[in-house]
Amino acid sequence: MHPAGPTFGENLYRLQQLLDEVRAEDLHLAPRGPSATAAGGGLPWSGVVPPVSYMHICETESFSMGVFLLRSGACIPLHDHPGMNGMLKVLYGTLRIACLDTLPPAAAAPPPPAAAAGPCHRALYRSRQHYTPASPPCLLSPHTDNLHQIDAVDGPAAFLDILAPPYDPQHGRDCHYYRLLEGPLPQAGAEPPGLPREVWLMETPQAADFWCGGEPYPGPRVCL
Repeated sequence: MHPAGPTFGENLYRLQQLLDEVRAEDLHLAPRGPSATAAGGGLPWSGVVPPVSYMHICETESFSMGVFLLRSGACIPLHDHPGMNGMLKVLYGTLRIACLDTLPPAAAAPPPPAAAAGPCHRALYRSRQHYTPASPPCLLSPHTDNLHQIDAVDGPAAFLDILAPPYDPQHGRDCHYYRLLEGPLPQAGAEPPGLPREVWLMETPQAADFWCGGEPYPGPRVCL
C-alpha cells in the first residue's frame, strides 16, 4: 500500500475500519492491575521491570505490527516515525497522546539559546487528546502527526501498533527522541496553551528512565 497509489485512501479507510473493531480479548489480552508485572514475573516498577513492554506479532519489509503495554504512569517519550504511516488502537486503559508535525526551517525565527545543546527543529504542536478502547484509531503519516508522546493515564494501558513501512535504520527510518525546549509536554490535568501552535524541539538521546522490554504474544497467529 503505497501513499502515491490510487487506492491508498480507500485501503487506509478500510484498515481503519478493521482496526476499530479489534478488542483486547481478540488478542487474548486482559487488563492488568496497576501493580502488575511483565510476563515471567519481576519486581514492581522500580527501575527493574521496564515501564513499557512490546509483544511482537509480525513484521515484513512493508509493515510491522505489535502490542505495546504501558504500566500505570508510564510514558513513551516524544519520538518520530521518519517516512512512515501508522495506526494506533487502544486495547485497554486510557492513553493521552500529544501529536506534532515537523516544520521547515524558518530564517526569521532563530532557535532559543538552549538549542545550542543539540540539533533543533521547528514543529507544529497540533493536538493532545485522550484515547480509550471506544476511540477510533490514532493515525500518523510522514507529514502529519508524525511525532507523538504517549502517556498511560489513571492505570495501565495497551495498544495495537501498525507501522508501514517499519523502522529500519539502514534505510533512514531510525527512531529519534525530542524534548520541547519551552518545557515538558503538559502532564495529567494540565492543558497546553492554545493549539495548534509552533514550538521548538531539541533532539535528545533516549531517556534513561525509558526502555522497552519484550513479552510473548498470546494471541492468534498471523499468516501472511
